[in-house]
Amino acid sequence: MSYSGIITIEPGKRSGKPCIRGMRIAVYDVLDYLASGMTHQEILDDFPYLTEEDIRACLSYAADREKALLVVKA
Repeated sequence: MSYSGIITIEPGKRSGKPCIRGMRIAVYDVLDYLASGMTHQEILDDFPYLTEEDIRACLSYAADREKALLVVKA
C-alpha cells in the first residue's frame, strides 16, 4: 500500500513524528491503540476523522520502517 500523501512529517507538529494527513494524530498513536487490543472499528469510532485507509497506511509505514532497519543492520 502506498502511504504517500497519508503519512506526513512536519518538523513543528508532534516534534516531527510521522502523522496522519497533517493532523496531530501520530502513526505511533494508532499503532499503540492496535497493540493495546483496539479493533480498527473501535479506533474509527473514537476518531471519526480517521479512515480505514489511514489505519492501513500506519501499518504499511511501520512495516517499511522495520524493513529499513533490517537492511541497515545487515
